[in-house]
Amino acid sequence: MSGALVQEHAVAPGAYGVTTGPDGALWFTVVDSGRIGRLVPGGEPRYFDVGPDSGPTIITSGPDGALWFTQYRAHRIARLTVDGSLTEFDLPTPSCGPYGLAAGPDGALWFTETTAGQIGRITTDGNVTEFPLDPRDAFPSAITAGSDGGMWFTLNQANAVGRIDSDGDVTTFPLPTTGAAPVGITLGPDGALWYVAIASGQVGRVSADGTITELDLPDRAGRPHAITAGPDGALWITEWAGNRLSSVTTDGVVTGYDLPTPASEPHGITTGPDGAVWAALETGALARLVS
Repeated sequence: MSGALVQEHAVAPGAYGVTTGPDGALWFTVVDSGRIGRLVPGGEPRYFDVGPDSGPTIITSGPDGALWFTQYRAHRIARLTVDGSLTEFDLPTPSCGPYGLAAGPDGALWFTETTAGQIGRITTDGNVTEFPLDPRDAFPSAITAGSDGGMWFTLNQANAVGRIDSDGDVTTFPLPTTGAAPVGITLGPDGALWYVAIASGQVGRVSADGTITELDLPDRAGRPHAITAGPDGALWITEWAGNRLSSVTTDGVVTGYDLPTPASEPHGITTGPDGAVWAALETGALARLVS
């Protein structure tokens, strides 16, 4: 793999999701200790306690200028202002396992309920609507807004990608490879949806009409986990078992960048406020790819 420089910035162990906030800082979840971290590139991290048993997981910037995140263990959606004011919203379905979260085109946030088999919608004032999926054991995982006005999500245990519209109507698209177990999904620079399949070691592309194209990664055992659109017109992924970050161009060229620390367990990935690619490492760091 490429020897490009990757810098690691130490943070608390258990770093998982990461996003760029509205204040020009990186915000990340710390699952192990129940905290949200904030890091200005070049500075030191600051932390906000959100409950030791809450399990903060995926974090995103909301349409209201706050940070929103899922609490997987506490089964809540939470809102955190940039100055640290926390509001938590209990979900109607108990033990639902909220995981993926993304802002929608309707001004609300949409999320997945892994163990309940539902897609949820929450307004910025906390009004929640839930939409059951079929089958209920599909384990919906990541979710993102598409270019077509719908929300697109992965169905990890149903081996499919799904789309839900603002009325709650769901369409599913089965993946060609059996047992692929898709997790991360994002809107690509070409207007298509791109996902990573953790079990099959693949990246996939889904066009607006549901046509799926699969790309085998060089390391099929790398267990790709998260994916984001990068600043360079490529898709960027974390390979959890491969201990690397990889870029994938829209025409299928893959370039890998090994992480300096062995077995660092990369999870979430985003474009940072400095225009670089950043990833959260569960062993306790944020990694920055130096161009």
